[in-house]
Amino acid sequence: MTIRLGYGTNGLTDLRLDDALALLAGLGYDGVGLTLDHMHLDPLAPDLAARTRHVAHRLEQLGLGVTVETGARYVLDPRRKHGPSLLDPDPEARAARTRLLVRAVEVAADLGAHAVHCFSGITPRHTTPDTAWQRLTEALAPVLVAADRTGVPLAIEPEPGHLLADLSDFHHLRILSGDPEPLGLTLDIGHCQCLEPSSPADCVRDAAPWLRHVQIEDMRRGIHEHLPFGDGEIDFPPVLEALDTLGDTGYRGLTVVELPRHSHAGPELARTSLDFLRSRIPSKAPRGALKGATPCR
Repeated sequence: MTIRLGYGTNGLTDLRLDDALALLAGLGYDGVGLTLDHMHLDPLAPDLAARTRHVAHRLEQLGLGVTVETGARYVLDPRRKHGPSLLDPDPEARAARTRLLVRAVEVAADLGAHAVHCFSGITPRHTTPDTAWQRLTEALAPVLVAADRTGVPLAIEPEPGHLLADLSDFHHLRILSGDPEPLGLTLDIGHCQCLEPSSPADCVRDAAPWLRHVQIEDMRRGIHEHLPFGDGEIDFPPVLEALDTLGDTGYRGLTVVELPRHSHAGPELARTSLDFLRSRIPSKAPRGALKGATPCR
């Protein structure tokens, strides 16, 4: 099995970070999707370096891999969800988001993270598509420089309703940016079910060359609502089979359960989610033990 399963801390916001990490390690997860937020490794509070060293030590103690996620709702602005974004009309506001992402890359490097996740944001009113794409590429440029310097890739997520909403939009950004090496992709399996023309399993295969992070949950077609496994419409065995082959393409990141609206039941959902996914990962015969094979002599 090459799938390395994690759980997102944005679905465990009622737990202290140390307790959340211990919970996930005890359940048998391979890693964690760590959202930098006021309750979990606040990126704007004092003594960030010391707090980051503590978290890095705990991750090492517990044997957990990590991806740094940056989808905290109100970490920059207590009044605007996910504001300001990389598309904000105010250049200073866009710069604040850029600085946060650069800081996230630096934290990720100190944690030994596989990638830093981000998203574009919603196109503001009275903003043309060309202007929005120009703002996005310019705002991401310093982040990509930091990603290149630290060796931690930036994995942007297509998000329903955002400027960068689907896989075709990711490729548009990649071309506009000159196809920089540090720019990769976060693929959310539920989002594939929600709006992509291809099946989630086909999305995994199509995205493989650029994939740096994976999020997973259940979802229904046309409805952007993250659901516990079994409450949506996704046929998971083909998806997990496609994910299980990513190791052959060099992917070594995590597949992180993403249930940000279910923290009230986080510990129990962490347990049942792991059981659900493990029970549906296709079993493989050992290499060299194919049916009908004759042993070498």
